[in-house]
Amino acid sequence: MSKRVTAQNIKLKRAYDPAGSSDGIRILVDRLWPRGVRKADAAIGLWAKDLAPSAALRKWFGHDPARWHEFRRRYSEEIRQHQDRLDELRTLAEGGRITLVFAAHDEAHNDAVVLREILLGRSIPRHPDSRSPFALAP
Repeated sequence: MSKRVTAQNIKLKRAYDPAGSSDGIRILVDRLWPRGVRKADAAIGLWAKDLAPSAALRKWFGHDPARWHEFRRRYSEEIRQHQDRLDELRTLAEGGRITLVFAAHDEAHNDAVVLREILLGRSIPRHPDSRSPFALAP
């Protein structure tokens, strides 16, 4: 029986912020490497490109907060197609701290936020009109 992943075991951090000793395993969750970040400085332990939003979804979203709820729905549909990879990250988080690393400027509206919600077992609305108690959860 697997342990439940706790919120304290999954941190979020921008790729431009320095790595810290409390980060645990740093996992880059973007499809593209962050501009201007040297691989040696990033301290990335795992690059989960396959869990990043598709190029089409990323371009459609464009980090427009007005599209956030629909982005969350569409991205959660995409990401659930990679259950093995999700299980791998969940297992890592069960064993200790992981940090999901992302490049977006907007720390509240990005793919790492959605991925964290899914890893924590929080539901993402299936329809744009659906409401979830976790709609605004960080």
